[in-house]
Amino acid sequence: MRRIRAAAVGTVTLSLVLTAAACGGGSSGAGGSNEQPKTLTYWASNQGASLEVDKKVLQPELDKFEKETGIKVKLEVVPWGDLLNRILTATTSGQGPDVLNIGNTWSASLQASGALLPWDAKNFDAIGGKDRFVDSALGSTGVEGKDPAAVPLYSMAYALYYNKKMFADAGIKQPPTTWDELVTTGKKLSKDGKWALGAEGSNLSNNIHQIFVLGKQHGADFFTADGKADFTSDGAVAAVKQYVDLMAKDKIIAPGNAEYAQNQSLSDFAKDKTAMVLWQTASATFKSQGMEESEWGIAPAPVQSGKPGQGTGTNSMVAGINMAVFNNTKNVDGAKKFVKFMTSDEEQVLLNKAYGSIPPVKAAQEDEAFSTFALSPLREALATSAAALPQVPEESQFETVVGTAVKELFADAAAGRPVTTESVKAKLEKAQQQMPKK
Repeated sequence: MRRIRAAAVGTVTLSLVLTAAACGGGSSGAGGSNEQPKTLTYWASNQGASLEVDKKVLQPELDKFEKETGIKVKLEVVPWGDLLNRILTATTSGQGPDVLNIGNTWSASLQASGALLPWDAKNFDAIGGKDRFVDSALGSTGVEGKDPAAVPLYSMAYALYYNKKMFADAGIKQPPTTWDELVTTGKKLSKDGKWALGAEGSNLSNNIHQIFVLGKQHGADFFTADGKADFTSDGAVAAVKQYVDLMAKDKIIAPGNAEYAQNQSLSDFAKDKTAMVLWQTASATFKSQGMEESEWGIAPAPVQSGKPGQGTGTNSMVAGINMAVFNNTKNVDGAKKFVKFMTSDEEQVLLNKAYGSIPPVKAAQEDEAFSTFALSPLREALATSAAALPQVPEESQFETVVGTAVKELFADAAAGRPVTTESVKAKLEKAQQQMPKK
């Protein structure tokens, strides 16, 4: 997922989605009538520094698609804070777009609703074949063993970005590689009104991404092998506490970050207020905020010890954006043509270059534009040390309830209230009670 997507589900729950989807939705099924409309509606996710930036990137490509096919694409760029809620509402009402972007972590949840077109072999063949896409991206397109609910569009991974001048001023020669080193380094940087590490305590999805990685490092997955919520294991509790303790105990995150939402930590970093930030594919955002490439460095996100790798060496989730088609579109053929266009080698190079992300299409990924100092570490992480978030139908609810628990713990830390193993476990128990019973 991108820029980080705050999954504010509100009162719409997946159980409602499942019920509504079973009752039908739009005025026609996939394919609709024999007469195909010449217009598609497209909900794009906010990938750039602003909605306007996205429109400037995408509209020329949509115009190109219209010129090639005669199909006009009506674009709406949806902020991440609204996107999941909009999608869930559309699945219940049947009044959604033809094509949409989804955070790849939502794939299994939306797949369970039945609202999205399954990408079986025939549909993949229509866009050039499934084998065009890299395995790590395909691993976040739905439940294993089922036809994917979406097609990979943009791939990302987390890294540690650091401000070179702030490091030099503090006499720090190398970025930290472990969490202990990060805390030690962070205490040298947190002074004179500036802080070591940025966070976004009110950004539910970012909270989940960070504690999922820390959970893997502590041997926790947050779900059991049979898909049951497992939020209160020792590893899960340790992961959440370690993350919140960066503010509560280690004091290297500003208390005000407890209220930060989408992209606010990146703004502080670009303005030399914060020396480090853990983020996914952030170079394009830094550039848009006036920060030169020479001003920042990039390193693998920290691990507990040793080098990044699989299992307890995981240091990133498999981040990314998928492209999906609503099952009740009246123009399924046109929608598939649009997906084929957006995932073509040419468009993949152009779009991912514009956004500073990595193409999930193998041929496009070989372009030299994705071998830069800013992107090579991310490609390495995706290939060797990233893990997909649990591909379970309840994943979006997990993001909401556990992300909220972390948000509340950050609020406690900011207010000076103690954050203990017991208080963390209590918040996670409350979150687990809100999950559907299996």
